[in-house]
Amino acid sequence: MLRSSKTILVVDDEPKIVEVLCALFESQGFTVFSAENGPRALEIFDRENISLVLLDLMLPGLSGEEVCTAIRRKSRVPVIMLTAKSGEDAMVEGLRLGADDYLTKPFSLKELSARVEAVLRRSESDLVPLTVRSSWRDGDLVVDFNRGEVCKNGTAVALTPSELKILAALITYPGKVFSREALIRVALDDDFDGFDRAIDSHVKNIRKKLEDDPKNPVYVLTVAGLGYKFAGDGR
Repeated sequence: MLRSSKTILVVDDEPKIVEVLCALFESQGFTVFSAENGPRALEIFDRENISLVLLDLMLPGLSGEEVCTAIRRKSRVPVIMLTAKSGEDAMVEGLRLGADDYLTKPFSLKELSARVEAVLRRSESDLVPLTVRSSWRDGDLVVDFNRGEVCKNGTAVALTPSELKILAALITYPGKVFSREALIRVALDDDFDGFDRAIDSHVKNIRKKLEDDPKNPVYVLTVAGLGYKFAGDGR
């Protein structure tokens, strides 16, 4: 189902709007997080496995435009802008920054629900990196997702289908921390039949194949107590 395991981040500094939207989408089976300012929104986005962002533009701390730009640098997660700014220029600018849709306040909850459904439906098969062929550390690691090929120092690396899916999920959201459960949901979904700790084994195998020193990885990193993230720049 479209709504199964879907997570929405509501970003707005108006408590009443946040309350209404949280109640609406929770009643539809979504998991909902909320943020009242830009920095908090990015903090939650980096910590949680967000499926869609409902983003007000006029926010304290960081503007909605700045939040959208920051998200687009690392993710294709759908963004719907909710704003009092009307007019064609404002809409064009929002879409130029990477928003998937744009709705002006006041808006119909029925229309918003329909747009959320439509945007999520379009993104259902969008688990693809920001580029289909990526390389890191001066070509030390090259991943071609169109061909399903991975090369390390010019030599082909044989990843299993599950390992490739996990790597694709991590690369799609660089710097984002995934819990084991989130990796299962995003990368493996119905293909997975086992315990969440099996993710640790997959990651261990990926490191053996990709890292010069698996005990001191530079690509797939462990974030203590939280999970894993991809850091291709070695940070």
